[in-house]
Amino acid sequence: MTSHEHEDLTIVERTPSSGEAGSAWPAARPPAPDGPAEPETPAPETPAPEPAADTAPVGPAGEEPELSADEPAVEPAAAVPEDAFAAWPQPQSGAVIEEAPEAEESVEHVSGEIDVPDGYAVIEGMPLGRRRSVGVVVSRFNGGLTNRMLARALEALDEADVARESVTIVPVPGAFELPLAAMALAKTRRYACVVALGAIVRGETPHFDYVASEAASGLQLAGIETGIPVSFGVLTVDSVEQGEARIERAADAVRSALEMADVFARLRASLRA
Repeated sequence: MTSHEHEDLTIVERTPSSGEAGSAWPAARPPAPDGPAEPETPAPETPAPEPAADTAPVGPAGEEPELSADEPAVEPAAAVPEDAFAAWPQPQSGAVIEEAPEAEESVEHVSGEIDVPDGYAVIEGMPLGRRRSVGVVVSRFNGGLTNRMLARALEALDEADVARESVTIVPVPGAFELPLAAMALAKTRRYACVVALGAIVRGETPHFDYVASEAASGLQLAGIETGIPVSFGVLTVDSVEQGEARIERAADAVRSALEMADVFARLRASLRA
């Protein structure tokens, strides 16, 4: 045992004997040399062996080890039923009153009637054209279809008792120009309704989608901004053959426009009564 005195502090260092090599006492460091200290080279660390993945640690006598406070307890997964809503009441759809479809006719294109219970006020229009002026805008593009659609629309106007001198026809270059022409006619306030006729056939580019979308939204906007009914008689088809099979849509557009014009007339009359 040696001692070094420094000022008033006495440091006692104990040097272990040869028999105490494995004791917990730390070995004494030799006195530092007068020159600069050389950097110590750290001893390489020996990695601890990792436990096998399929071996779970166990306590004494085969007991499972206790979980520490930091480790969350793992709960067993609950069984998930096959259909979580199987016990819920099933919705009942309302009855739809429709005419019976004809042979080989799609049900989605069958006209229907609204069943209104007694005791309610109903304002319903009829496709009547007597003493009414009608504007017709028609696209020249795909004229093989639009010419036939115009002819069928004029027949429908004649069937509804619309006089020829009360019909104004405005041809435009294509379906994209239909909304602008319909808006111009509606703003004159000379027409009870406007019928828009056109045919857009899908091609190899997205041009079809842009024209069809803008034509539909523009025609609706023309009616909303002016308060004049504007009917959508524009075919959006994948082929000319599909368009030829739908020429009758021009007559449907005429009847829709006349019915909406009659609804508006009846509504104004009810407000004056």
